[in-house]
Amino acid sequence: MDTTLIAQTKQADRRLYIAFDLAQRQWRLAFTDAVERPRLVTIEAGDQVAVKAAIAKARTHFGLDKAAPVVSCYEAGRDGFWLHRWLLECGVENLIVDSGSIEVNRRQRRAKTDRLDALKLLSMLMRYVGGERRVWTVLHVPTPEQEDARRPHRERERLERERLAHSNRIRGLLMLHNIRVKTIGGPKWRQRLEALRWHLPAQLWAEIGRENERLTLLLEQMRALEAEREQSRARADPMRDTTAKLVKLVSIGPTSAWVLTREVFWRTLRNRREVANCAGLAPTPYASGESAREQGISKAGNRRVRVLTVQLAWCWLRYQPRSALAQWFNARFAGGGSRIRRIGIVALARRLLIALWRYVEYGVIPEGATLKTQPV
Repeated sequence: MDTTLIAQTKQADRRLYIAFDLAQRQWRLAFTDAVERPRLVTIEAGDQVAVKAAIAKARTHFGLDKAAPVVSCYEAGRDGFWLHRWLLECGVENLIVDSGSIEVNRRQRRAKTDRLDALKLLSMLMRYVGGERRVWTVLHVPTPEQEDARRPHRERERLERERLAHSNRIRGLLMLHNIRVKTIGGPKWRQRLEALRWHLPAQLWAEIGRENERLTLLLEQMRALEAEREQSRARADPMRDTTAKLVKLVSIGPTSAWVLTREVFWRTLRNRREVANCAGLAPTPYASGESAREQGISKAGNRRVRVLTVQLAWCWLRYQPRSALAQWFNARFAGGGSRIRRIGIVALARRLLIALWRYVEYGVIPEGATLKTQPV
């Protein structure tokens, strides 16, 4: 009787583990029930019907009934979050893991194949479900609305890089004939460019014209994005209040507040370590035996937020000189050389991001900070 109850309990605790190794053309799926040997299946990338069929076959292969829970995982990458949301709709508990947090063999030459990667993910998934929560880093998945809200400022960032490339290209082509211009674009740019037409060869002028057409299109798209952002500020948006709150601080403008809200403060951060980690600003000490040194920041986070926070730290020193953060920086790093100040500004960026989190989450104004008197 006791043996039967134990067997039934073990059967009820069994679950199906799935690891997805995603590629552009084919997906490799690894299945196990933590008892028998893993089973690997290769399907066409993005084939949802094949995924359902493979899960059904795996249940039969491992002797699991339809009520047995299913847990899966895959690395964050090109496919984004659609697979995660679809798996949840199918009743599968899914995890998206940071590929940089997955442990690997430290040998100089190690075997790496899709099969080995899938089996590695599968073993780590079982360890994570078994209680080893630090085995890797699990990503927080935004809602479709939160994910879609990131698109405008990320597109504008790419357009800004393209605009700079086209402007530099036009400037470089003009310098081939000793024509040097300071600014490219603006209301009278086309007239100034037409005035240079007779000083340039025909093919070079044609190339500059094509570059200028692409530049004009980029500027129109950037203006359209700016207009769309202004319209969204007037619409009801759960993140609008956070953006308006950040803009009240001197040294933080609408664009910076917009990006911080949609890249950092869209989710609940539990403590200051999570805040620093999300931007890759957490320190990485190295201590082994008598050797101890600091390796700098981890950079294992959102690069866009990290760059923006460092820029905001420089602005904070300029426009919030009486704040406690600025005084801390001046006392520790202002008297040193340029290298020391560059190191110190990263430390200030980490402290500033944590202070902004406390301000947004708990309403704690950074000590000594100045708020804008005029309504935003």
